[in-house]
Amino acid sequence: MIDQFRLEVCKKRIKEAKKIVFFGGAGVSTASGIPDFRSPQGLYNIKSKYGIPYEVMLSHSFFEKNPKTFFEFYKDTMINLEAKPNKAHLALAHYEQKHNNITVITQNIDNLHYEAGSKNVLELHGSILNNYCLKCHKYYDANYIFSSKDLCLIREIPEIIEMGIDSIKIEGRLKTEYYVATVI
Repeated sequence: MIDQFRLEVCKKRIKEAKKIVFFGGAGVSTASGIPDFRSPQGLYNIKSKYGIPYEVMLSHSFFEKNPKTFFEFYKDTMINLEAKPNKAHLALAHYEQKHNNITVITQNIDNLHYEAGSKNVLELHGSILNNYCLKCHKYYDANYIFSSKDLCLIREIPEIIEMGIDSIKIEGRLKTEYYVATVI
């Protein structure tokens, strides 16, 4: 637990700062019901229902070799359409609205910083809301991905056998996008 002196020093530095960067990860969203990765209850430390460690399943090579299993895992584990912003997300958004000098850099793909009202957010690993099909070159949201029955890669179509990450500007904001493939 942080002592009162350190808390006061932290408050003073925030108050005097011209710009603030908040760098967060999975721990920020656990209060919203989204599992983290490295805690004792995190994905990397629990038995996978697929018989393959979740850490392996999140790799590019697993995606390439096992696209159907990857998408089943992605839909079942990585997309939580019921999650809502928690106190941490809301506090950061409130601070931004009041002071406008904060940038949130997140490793989370859950979009909860935006849902809370933050506008200056950099998503290092993309978002479940921006799924890009390498075949048809369109974006699909999480609802589409979640409800799709035929999310898979077909090896005979070379333009959709890759998944990567790219940064692009959308509406003047830097967005990092996951490229996923879907057969429609």
